[in-house]
Amino acid sequence: MLKHDFEYRLRGPLAAPEELGGRAPEYRRSVDQGTIIERDVAVTLRDGAKIYIDLFRPADEKPAAPLIGWGPYGKHSPTNYAKQFPTSGVDTDKLSQYTAFEAPDPVYWAARGYAVINVDPRGTWFSEGTASFLSPEEALDQYDLIEWAGTQPWSNGKVGLAGVSYLASSQYLVAALNPPHLAAINPWEGWSDTYREVVRHGGIPETEFWGYLPSRWGRSKTRIEDLRGETEEHPFIDALWASKVADFSKIKVPAYVVASWTDQGLHTRGTLEVYKQISSAQKWLEVHGRKKWAYFYEPQSLQRQQAFFDHFLRGLSTELASWPKVRLEVRQKYYVGVARSEREWPLARTRYTKLYLNAKTSTMRLDPVAADASCSYASQDKGSRVAFDFRFEKQTDLIGHTKLKLWVSAPESDDMDIFVGLQKLDSAGKIVPFPYFAQFEDGPVALGWLRASHRELDAAKSTEYQPVLAHRREQKLVRGEVVPLEIEIWPSGTRFEAGESLRLVVQGTDICPHPRPSVQDLHEATVNRGEHLLVAGGRYDAHLLVPVVGD
Repeated sequence: MLKHDFEYRLRGPLAAPEELGGRAPEYRRSVDQGTIIERDVAVTLRDGAKIYIDLFRPADEKPAAPLIGWGPYGKHSPTNYAKQFPTSGVDTDKLSQYTAFEAPDPVYWAARGYAVINVDPRGTWFSEGTASFLSPEEALDQYDLIEWAGTQPWSNGKVGLAGVSYLASSQYLVAALNPPHLAAINPWEGWSDTYREVVRHGGIPETEFWGYLPSRWGRSKTRIEDLRGETEEHPFIDALWASKVADFSKIKVPAYVVASWTDQGLHTRGTLEVYKQISSAQKWLEVHGRKKWAYFYEPQSLQRQQAFFDHFLRGLSTELASWPKVRLEVRQKYYVGVARSEREWPLARTRYTKLYLNAKTSTMRLDPVAADASCSYASQDKGSRVAFDFRFEKQTDLIGHTKLKLWVSAPESDDMDIFVGLQKLDSAGKIVPFPYFAQFEDGPVALGWLRASHRELDAAKSTEYQPVLAHRREQKLVRGEVVPLEIEIWPSGTRFEAGESLRLVVQGTDICPHPRPSVQDLHEATVNRGEHLLVAGGRYDAHLLVPVVGD
């Protein structure tokens, strides 16, 4: 057991494995669709604990390249996306019955010379030991499985990691350990910082998705990390939350990183942070504007995944040699965008441009506003907000990080929860919706959040265009005092034609809520009371800093 400056809070299972089709481990072997299927293969970890995997490999018995999908959702339980998430866009008819949730399709990959390994990590389902999630201990277990997979008689010795969400986030900590047999990773939309990107957006507690996840992860016969209890006990970033963030600079393995503009509030920020910070000499980034599960399984996406893995795991010559380092989709409207090939992220030629807020006219402008003015909204009223529009006179691409500088006051409270949204308006003034999360179709350009008492910045991590909160302490407001705030708005990529507009929305409730169960973030534990006052103009330099990119 590793030594920490904290102790995990543990609890019993949140649900029994049998409730979702789990069964006691029993080794079974069969052959189907050209694939050898071995169920409940026991793998012994360094401390003697046994975890169970399902192994799918080519029926021709030729040495195969292992692909591991490491996640706690249940190795045995495929997800019927069409039934469970009917608006996700996943073409279930093109997936085999063995495809686990957010994982590679074993039959597809076995036919192409790969062995797919689905895992029940330590302490989940029927695997032995105590479960911890996105932890250093879990990374060591995954290290052991990588080394096991790389040394089996059926293996060619070069292991890859694949999958979406948790199956992506779990790649970071183990890749930083550089297991000898790990040859390539393909993190497909996974958060990198559990506290900042999932548990508390801008310091505001997330009350839907994070509350739902433990019940999905917590099917066990032993004990599990009590994430709900820890969230209550650890309201700021401390050793516990820091332990769940990898040292990305130690990741050196070849990486094909895929992010989207659509996972505002879950994966967008973290996936891009990983690409920025990893030390891999061979790394590629793709950012799309589609629904993430559907995009993962689309034929062109599978072809690019195979081109990447074929090169690094099987030593084949592929189209990888012609890839740009960065491939971006600049969104125009729902499922319509322009592809751009770039050299780096963020884009070096970005012109960060200030759009100054005019509280009198509800507009934004390029020149500072001479006289100050104020506007307000009812912070607990879901229908109350303030909005500021900027109309583009020529075609403009906004690609990258956005920052909002506000001057605010809360006359009736000592704290504020502020929700920020960016929207695109067409030339007629109508909102242009985008895909949102994995299954919604009414999404924004981008989102941001801030609890005012968490406004202190981490000076070492913040930049001109990306304020990063320290989350070390509370700094309450003095009622009625006007204070400056810097709000990080998550990255986005959007094209605006002449006559179209960018709208900034500020309010005291979620911008794009959906009824439960929604598999999205919500923030209902609010500190808001009464009116929120915004001041702009004169010495109150309220502005939106936007990333303008030209050709």
